Amino acid sequence: MMKITRKGTKETLLERDFTNRDGSLLPSLYFPTLERDGIAMNLISTRFGGVSEGQFASLNLTRGRGDSEENVRENFTRVAAAFGTDLLHCVCSHQVHETNVRRVGKDDAGMGILRPSEWESADGIVTNEPGLVLATFYADCVPLLFVDPVRRAVGASHSGWRGTVGKIGAKTVQTMEWEFGTDPADLLVGIGPSICADHYEVSGDVAEEFRKAFPGQENRLLEYRGNPGHVQLNLWEACRITLREAGVPEENISVTDICTACNPEVLFSHRASHGKRGNIGAFVMLR
Repeated sequence: MMKITRKGTKETLLERDFTNRDGSLLPSLYFPTLERDGIAMNLISTRFGGVSEGQFASLNLTRGRGDSEENVRENFTRVAAAFGTDLLHCVCSHQVHETNVRRVGKDDAGMGILRPSEWESADGIVTNEPGLVLATFYADCVPLLFVDPVRRAVGASHSGWRGTVGKIGAKTVQTMEWEFGTDPADLLVGIGPSICADHYEVSGDVAEEFRKAFPGQENRLLEYRGNPGHVQLNLWEACRITLREAGVPEENISVTDICTACNPEVLFSHRASHGKRGNIGAFVMLR
């Protein structure tokens, strides 16, 4: 069992271990609510179970920060194996802190891992292709995972503060409506591990963006604690409000109680590490 500090007692995220091909363990987290109908599998990686070293130890899933290509690919391979598949059946988002959501299919398999992304941006990806693992990446931003058990479709979106204020959660719901005929009332959604309000201090201009995007909700999202010009921001609540406004029922939304900055030994956190870190991943696959 991993030693995880939780912000509450709901435990919407549970722990689950997989065994790597060398016999070592791949500890992970998952939303059991997203698997209740048996049509999808989801996984949120931790820092454990990989081969990377130093500040990337050990399951780093990001390129471009100094880790070796061989290590990152082996780490991806281990996650893919947990889904019973390989890198040829995975597709990665192309995250630029915007709100573009793209439908992906078997022609996109391997993108972002075995070959470069062909898109300028895709902070969200959705599919109804069985066996295709959707991958998104984090080190304090909010993972959003979507499962439509009726139309049989899944989605994953990266919601940093820009994506959250731009309501990428709602745009993902809308994309699934357009592409698959999804009824928002059927969706099961997980708001994954990310930085909590206690650790997320933002400047006044960022707070103002949220006041404009969430009129009348300021007291639920922003807390003033005496540091002039700065505010504590609750990204989890902002994402929950966005999903409710998009038509997802309250009982279908699972909100994390695990903060990345509270658990820097278990999850990568940009703020806790002062930028010296790798990325965890959030993954979902239609069975």
